[in-house]
Amino acid sequence: MTWKSAFVRMKRDRIDAISVDAGLYQYRKLIFELVERSRLPAVYGNNTWVSEGGLVSYSGDWRDIVRRAGSYAGRILKGARPADLPVEQPARFSLAINLKTAKAQGLTIPQSLLLRADQMIQ
Repeated sequence: MTWKSAFVRMKRDRIDAISVDAGLYQYRKLIFELVERSRLPAVYGNNTWVSEGGLVSYSGDWRDIVRRAGSYAGRILKGARPADLPVEQPARFSLAINLKTAKAQGLTIPQSLLLRADQMIQ
């Protein structure tokens, strides 16, 4: 299945929205084009997508995640066994909304969501 046919199928099957993994960043231009063409609202894996034209992102705060990863690397370099380190989930999350994209897609973002946003792009 191609990217294009996947989007056609999602639209045909009346999918309400999609979630795009941050790992697909290298395909962002194609994904943005297909999202725009299909008019499917999309949530992305980090705010970089939103700053480049994506609608919304909600994810762990990447700065905090990278800082924590550095802490883990330091502990491992000092002799800690990786298997003995606890698994952590992000403690801080970030919500970014691109109002320009919302308007282009004919979407109204609820005020309650706007009040919670950490970043809004006009």
